[in-house]
Amino acid sequence: MTSLIRTRIAPSPTGFLHLGTARTALYSWAFARHFGGQFILRIEDTDVARSTQESVEQILQSMKWLGLAYDEGPIYQMQRLQRYHEVVEQMIAAGTAYRCWCTPAELDEMREQQKARGEKTRYDGRWRPVPGKVLPAPPAGVKPVVRFANPLHGVVTWDDLVKGPISISNEEIDDLIILRPAPDDALPGSLGIPTYNFAVVVDDWDMRITHVFRGDEHINNTPWQINIYRALGAAVPAFGHCPIILGDDGLKLSKRRGAVSVTAYEEGGYLPEAMLNYLARLGWSHGDDELFTQEQMVQWFDGTHLAKSPAQWDPAKLAWVNAQYIKQADDARLATLVQQQLHRRGLAVAHDATLVVQCALFKDRCSTTVELADWVALYHAAPEPSEEERAQLVTEAVVPALRALRERLASCEWTKEGVAAALKQTLGEFGLKMPALAMPLRLLVCGRVQTPSVDAVLALFAREEALKRLRGV
Repeated sequence: MTSLIRTRIAPSPTGFLHLGTARTALYSWAFARHFGGQFILRIEDTDVARSTQESVEQILQSMKWLGLAYDEGPIYQMQRLQRYHEVVEQMIAAGTAYRCWCTPAELDEMREQQKARGEKTRYDGRWRPVPGKVLPAPPAGVKPVVRFANPLHGVVTWDDLVKGPISISNEEIDDLIILRPAPDDALPGSLGIPTYNFAVVVDDWDMRITHVFRGDEHINNTPWQINIYRALGAAVPAFGHCPIILGDDGLKLSKRRGAVSVTAYEEGGYLPEAMLNYLARLGWSHGDDELFTQEQMVQWFDGTHLAKSPAQWDPAKLAWVNAQYIKQADDARLATLVQQQLHRRGLAVAHDATLVVQCALFKDRCSTTVELADWVALYHAAPEPSEEERAQLVTEAVVPALRALRERLASCEWTKEGVAAALKQTLGEFGLKMPALAMPLRLLVCGRVQTPSVDAVLALFAREEALKRLRGV
C-alpha cells in the first residue's frame, strides 16, 4: 500500500448497532490499523423520519465498548447538506444529473405499463435531456427530484476484495434519484435530502476513503456508486462485500428480524474482546486459530482470507469463546463487571477483596458475567430450597451431623483450611462420606447442590450468614 489507507463505518441511526455492522466495523478498523491507516466513523442520518438521537448514542456506546477507536468522527450527514447541493449543481451543469418532475402517480403508471408489456420496471428517462429532445415545461406545483444520468451502455466492473471480479451492465440500472426535495413540513428554504447512493459517494470522496468493507446486500448499489465517482472525476475506492450473517433459523440477521444489539450482549455478560474474536471468525480466518487478541488480528488482517459464503450465528460457540476469555480475565476487572450485574438486580455489593476472590473461585464455571453474578449472588440472597429438595437431602439421618457441623463452624478458624477441618471431624464422628454431608450443606447454605469445593465456598461467606442459614436444621 503506497497511499494512506482510510476506511470507515457508516451506520444509520434508525436503530441499534447490530451484529453485522459491528463485524464490518471490526474489519474496517483492523484493516486500517494493519496498514497504519485511519478509521472514520460517519453517521448516515438522512432518514430524518426514522433517525433518533437515542440510536446515535447507542452506536457510540457500542463502538466504545468494542474498543474500536476511530480517528475522525462522528461525522453527521445532515450537517453536510450544503456540500451535497454544491455537488448536485455541479453535476447538473456538467450534464451528469438532471431535474425530474414526474409525480408519484406518473411513476406508478409508468411501471404498470412496463409490467403489462413484460418489461423490467425502471425509470424511462422522460425528463433526461439529450441532444434534439424537447422537454416539456415543468409542471406547476411539483417539486422536482434530481436524477443521476447513468451511462446508457457499457459494463461496470470491479475486483471485489471478497467476491472477486464482478460485472453489471449499465442497461440493467436506471437513472436513480440522488436528491429529493425537502419535506413539506420543513422550514422554508430547507435543503433537499440526498439519497444513500449519492451521499455515500460524496462522503467517501471528501473523506478520502480508500477501502470500503460492507455487507453484500450493497453489491447492487455499487455500479451506481462507481458511475457517480467517475462522473465526478473522483478516485474509486476498493470494495469488499462481506456475506451476510445468518440466524439460527438460516435467515438473515437484521435490525427488523432476529438481530440483537451490541449493547444487549454487553448487558448479557459478554466481554468485548470475546465478542470481537467471535465476530472476526464469522467470515474471516487465520489458519486454525480460534482465539486471538486484537493485537494479533491487527497483525494478521490484510483483507485476505475473507469468506465468500454466509456465516451462521452460533450462540453456543460465542458462549464458549466468552468462557475462555472469562477464565483468562483479571479477577478485579471481573469483580467490577459482576458488581454492575448485581446492581441491576438491586443488590448493593461492595467492590472489595472478598468480591474479587469470589469471582476467582467461580469464573471457571461461567460463560458470561451474568452466570458469574448468579454464583456471587448466593452470598447476598438467602436461598429458599423447595420442600421436595429438603426432604430428599436433609434427611433425619444427616440432620444430627449438620447440627454438629454448625457448632464446629461457630468456633473454628474461618478459613478454607479451618472449614475443611470442621468438615473432616464431623464426617469422622458420624461415619459419613463427603457427598452425604456436603450436598445438604450446599443446599441449605448456597441453594444448589453443585459448587466448587464446599470448604472454599463456605469460607467466603460471612460466618454469621453461613450459621444463620444452618439454624433451620
